[in-house]
Amino acid sequence: MKRRPETEIKLEVKDARETRRRFAELGFRTAAARHFESNYLFDFPDLRLRKSRRLIRVRFAGDRCLLTYKGAPRRSREYKIRPEIETHVDDGQRLREILLQLGLCEVFRYDKYRTVYAPPGKSAGAEAPNVVLDETPIGNYLELEGPERWIDVVARQLGYSRREYITDSYAALYRKRCQTEHQPLGNMIFPLRES
Repeated sequence: MKRRPETEIKLEVKDARETRRRFAELGFRTAAARHFESNYLFDFPDLRLRKSRRLIRVRFAGDRCLLTYKGAPRRSREYKIRPEIETHVDDGQRLREILLQLGLCEVFRYDKYRTVYAPPGKSAGAEAPNVVLDETPIGNYLELEGPERWIDVVARQLGYSRREYITDSYAALYRKRCQTEHQPLGNMIFPLRES
């Protein structure tokens, strides 16, 4: 179980191959190989969680399931800092049924392929800083999670400046993309993974 404030940013990736090469140069190692994740966001019919900038997420990754609560982010221009509570769940489908019975609805689903990287000299764990490469239906992104100073150093080493930091969620990025491209809102899923 993880229960601590989360500090993170996203960075848009133009060239995933070049990014992986740069990770190797910097001594990052793969902590979790590329894997598929399907994420379900739940809210009440009046969207009170979204309106208060909180969320409940159920994540499926292979045969593992993770329940996450994220609280409202603190005010910060450059980083997303928010309370986060996570726990592994034995039966994710039953958990979904429980949430639905409590009056919550599935309001958004997003898919991604994720690879987790650990920095040199750091163990890979829930509390350790890490970088993930997410391949999503709307593009590739890095997420850097750790102390603010660590995020700044790693982002700079990867060739990014603070003005390129993204604090939006994948749901917000997807909504913006749909608005820009005049597409109807739906779920952010890969076409061949409709199930």
